[in-house]
Parts: sequence; structure tokens; C-alpha cells
Amino acid sequence: MGSEARSGARPAIAAAAAGFVIAGCAVGSTGSAVRTSPSLRLVTYDNCADLLGGLRKATAAHVGPYGLAGDPMMRPLTGGRIPGDATPARPAEAQHSATNVQEPGVDEPDLVKTDGRRIVTVARGRLRVIDAASRKETGTLDLAAGRGWTSGELLLSGDRVVVVMRPPLIYARDDLVARTPAQSGPRLVLVDIKSTPRVVSSIQVDGSYLDARQVGSVARVVVRSAPRVQFPQRRPGPADEATAANRKIVEKAPVDAWLPHYTVTRGGRSQTLKVPCDQVSHPPSYTGTSVLSVFTVDLSADLADATPVSVLAGGQTVYGSGGTLYVTDRPGPDPAGSTPQAGRTPQVPSRTDIYQFDIGGTGRPRFAASGSVPGELLNQYSMSEYGGHLRVATTWGQGVQPPGATPAGTESAVYVLARRGGRLEQVGKVGGLGRGERVYAVRFLGPVGYVVTFRQTDPLYILDLRDPVNPRTTGELKLSGYSAYLHPAGDGRLIGVGQEADAKGRPLGTQVSLFDVRDPAVPRKVGGYRVVSGWSAAEFDPHAFLYWPRTGLTVLPMAGAGGDGVLVLTVTPAGVHRVGGVSVPSGAGGVQRTMLIGNTLWTLSPAGLQANDATTLAKTAWLPLT
Repeated sequence: MGSEARSGARPAIAAAAAGFVIAGCAVGSTGSAVRTSPSLRLVTYDNCADLLGGLRKATAAHVGPYGLAGDPMMRPLTGGRIPGDATPARPAEAQHSATNVQEPGVDEPDLVKTDGRRIVTVARGRLRVIDAASRKETGTLDLAAGRGWTSGELLLSGDRVVVVMRPPLIYARDDLVARTPAQSGPRLVLVDIKSTPRVVSSIQVDGSYLDARQVGSVARVVVRSAPRVQFPQRRPGPADEATAANRKIVEKAPVDAWLPHYTVTRGGRSQTLKVPCDQVSHPPSYTGTSVLSVFTVDLSADLADATPVSVLAGGQTVYGSGGTLYVTDRPGPDPAGSTPQAGRTPQVPSRTDIYQFDIGGTGRPRFAASGSVPGELLNQYSMSEYGGHLRVATTWGQGVQPPGATPAGTESAVYVLARRGGRLEQVGKVGGLGRGERVYAVRFLGPVGYVVTFRQTDPLYILDLRDPVNPRTTGELKLSGYSAYLHPAGDGRLIGVGQEADAKGRPLGTQVSLFDVRDPAVPRKVGGYRVVSGWSAAEFDPHAFLYWPRTGLTVLPMAGAGGDGVLVLTVTPAGVHRVGGVSVPSGAGGVQRTMLIGNTLWTLSPAGLQANDATTLAKTAWLPLT
């Protein structure tokens, strides 16, 4: 999928605020020529009265004739080797693969989990446990109970699983919009799978689930909530009168309308709780239209001790290192520009706000710092913490680009931030990356950064980040097409998964590339394999990518002209070679995940799990998930 086809999965490049314009900044510059985004210092409320006053005022400013704009619960339907260069992101497991994650020791929720002995997944609201050796289902548990809950993601620790269940959607009649029911949000279910699966406890959170990260048995779950303020249906009449009436409703709303609520169920008894006022913080400016909360879930204990903390902000991208959690947000439109009376198009600042939480230990997270950088992130891989510094890759430009449009005026950069008190301050920058292009892939590996930008060709930039104050570009490789995901292959080599493209940037099919980056000044492509007219979920979902360092086995789900299945390759220093392919039964749906357990390659599709011999690729079992 090329720039046209992938536009829906990529963040739009919003209009740049005047203070973020960088003129004549060459590749390798440190940022002295740019005015940085303001640092955001969080302040914690002392009491509920102060919290309520601030919320009413901020929220009223964002009310229009139809209520609150930007409701987060609304979703459309639609020279010399650098130390640490290309070090594998995680050591190979002794007998089985695991979820492909960004940081070693930091697990991420996924559709399926395995400990090498059991495979655990959720299909159609039913949790299933499969014995990998006998290839038989040993346990099942209905988590939907006929209430319309849909399967989400899960985390595994020992004999405990946390499953994220998503609420049913209600569809509006007049537009293509889906809304979760009022007072409803994700349901976290803790299940013991030691013998017959049983529910230990559950939490239903008022909000929308963003993401989670797990270290050891402790997971941090990030949720974004909208205020529970009911506005009347808009009736014919002047817009300013409807807006004034809605603002009066906000000015009378109680503090409970904003405080996130959650219901804990254990032993058949439920208790509804809310985030305490003294656990809510706010940046200097906020809209009051969303609250970001981080819940702590210990899989070895009980969900009753979720201990959430909140900040008056939105949330979009989550990244976690071993002891730190980062959540980013993009500021919304200026409320004055959102109203019909303003007579101008709403302007969205090209800025990303960053909130840092200290998640060391097993207790409640602590707000550590906050800051801001120009531009917008591609995904979680655009952030990386190393040596006490946060590196952030962004793209910014002069306007929102429609699908297929040339991103004229765009530029990318990597910012290095350090925590100073309660602020994340910029200490270094390398800019001028991909002028007229946008970021398509980022990977930080220790003191090295790799950034891919694309328009018609794929420049792969190598960044030396050893000196956080003076980061620099050391090398650049231009190729046709692009890499959308980068994976370390050890020994100074990097795997790229993306699309080949013609001279005009039009996609021609999935390509897997092998780069030799041992010399950061002269990166080289030393191997590759292409699937004409195909595409892989691994291009936009790293969890779909499987790489086994011991043998170089590389597996990607594939779709396109050749049908659904997986492509099996070996990637070694000698190059990229095709081993074969694995197909699933007709009607099974596309392959979502692959796992290696012993010498068995497992594939997960919506209809079932399939086992194949990892050497011969012969099919050995099919387990329907009906």
C-alpha cells in the first residue's frame, strides 16, 4: 500500500503554528534555529471545588450549538560502527516466540498469547486455552454473556490473563458514526487459567481504551474519558442561542460529570468508584472535553486495586519503557475557530503534547513531567527512551494533506528531551529529514536512530544519538519504495517491511529488505524479496511480524492477488530467501498472527488456529474457533 492507500492509517500533517516554522534548517542541525514548543507543566488539584471551577470554564469555551466538539467517544466507521547499532530488540526465547514488542521486558496487549505450553486467545467473546503439545482445546470461558461485548486484546502472566473487552457500538441513523453507549467503556476481565478458566474479577471503565503496557505481572492500562454532560437535541433556531443554552448546562454540571468512573466486580458483587480529585492534574491549558487516566492492574493480585490517576487531556499514542510510560496528545482546534461566528477555518496546531508517568514498582503511577514537540508522531515507534532521554520523531507541515496529495512543505525531525523538574525540555534536535515527505517508519536501537521518509523514493536516514545535545545524521540511503516497519536482525543488520514503488511513488507490492548498517556513513541494501500486488498486515501492525533470530525464520501474513496466507522467509547475513507459503482454509479470513512453538508454526485467523511443521510447512492441525 503506497502513499495514497495508506493515507487513512497515517496521521494527517496538520497546519503548523507560526512558532514552529523551521526555515533553512539543514540535516544535522541541533535546533538552535527553531523556537521549540512550550513545555507543559502539570499541576495537581488540591480539592474538588478548584477542579470543578476549572473544568466548567474550560469546557464551556468548547461548547457549540450541538454540544461538545471533538467527543473522544465518537469514531468514524471506516564512518565506523556506532555502539549498540542494530542490536536485537529482545533475546530469542528458548522454545517459543512471543508478541513482537518495541522494548525488551515491556509486553504489549495482543490478540493471542503463549507461554510455550499454552496458547490463549479470545474469539467471538469466548476465551480459549489450547494445549500446544496435544493441539487440543483444554479450556473455554464465555466472557460476552450475550451482551454484545466484542473481543479485544489480552495480556498474560503465569496462570492469569487480563482480557480487554470492548462494548457494543450504537450507530447513528443520519451519519456514518458509531458511538459507545452512555456510561459504557472497556471491560477488563482477570481470568485464572490454571485449570478450568474462571473469572477472578473485572473492571468496567467509563471511557475508551487506548493501549496498555505490562512489566512483570503489572499492567498499566490507558483510558480516555469524555464528560458525562447531556445536551438537548438541537432544534431549529439561531446557533448562538443554542450555544449559550449548552454553556449554561456545563456551568451547572457537577464535578462527577468529569471524574472518570469505574465499576469493580468481584465475587458477584459490584462497586462503582471514581478517580479522586487529588489524583487529577492539568496542563496550563486544556479543553475539559476529555480526561486521560492510567489504571494499574496486577495480574497476580486483584483488579480491585486499580489505583487510577488522571490528567485533563486527550490521548492517542502510548509508549512504555521499563519504568516510564509516555502518552501523547495532539491539541484540538482553537474553540474560537470552531464556531460559525468566527468566519474562519479551524486551525489545528502541528504540535504533540507528551505526558510522562513514573511506573516504577507496582503501585499507583506518578506524574513525572510533561512537554511538547513540533509536529505529529507516526506511531509508538516514533518515541524511545535511552540514557534518561526521550527521543521523538515527528513530521510537521504547512497544511493538512488530502489522500494522494503531495505533502509540500512538510519536514521531519528527531527531538531529544530531558526531564528537568516537572518538564520535558528539548536539549537536542536533528532536523531537515525528508523535506516534502513524511515519516513512514522509525526505529531507535540504543544510541542509534533509523528514520524512513517517503514520497517517491525511500530515504533511510541513520542518526547518531550518542550525544543527546548534538545528535547528527551519519548516513542516508535512497531507494525506490519504502519501509513501513524496521526490525533489528543483529550483527549490524536491519529488516525493512514495506512496499516497492514506481518512479511516481505508486505501490507495486510488498517488499522485505535487508540493510547492512554496520557502517553508519554508508548503509547498504544487501538483500530483498518482493510480492507483486501483495500487502502485509506487518506493514502497519508490528505484532503481525515474526522473526526468529536463531534461524532467521521470518513470517509475514499476506493478502492480495495471491490470496490470504503467510509468507515464510529466511533472513540471514547472506540475504533474504523464500522458504514457502502457508495457506488457511477458505473462508477463514486473513491471517492475523503467527507464532513459533518448538518446530510448529501456528497461524491465527478469525476462524481458527492452524499448525504447520516449521521446516516442511506441512499442515498438521486445524482448530476451529466457532
